[in-house]
Amino acid sequence: MTRRKKTRSLSDKVTIRTGRRKDYKQWRHDNPDQIGPSRRFSQKKRQQRKLQAARKQARQETGQPIDIHPDNSHDKDD
Repeated sequence: MTRRKKTRSLSDKVTIRTGRRKDYKQWRHDNPDQIGPSRRFSQKKRQQRKLQAARKQARQETGQPIDIHPDNSHDKDD
């Protein structure tokens, strides 16, 4: 008896008549609401993005401002 290969694909989690790709495509077509990331995953990613944005904002606020074009007086000294 051979062991089944472990996979992370969504197709193995779907209980359909056969394991053929054509049947999985048909199931996806029939059940569009069950496709996509889980609600828990989406909430986790949204929280991570909020934290990342807050950290970036804090870094920008604590940084020193840089004068990109200081008053160019050294060019006109000649």
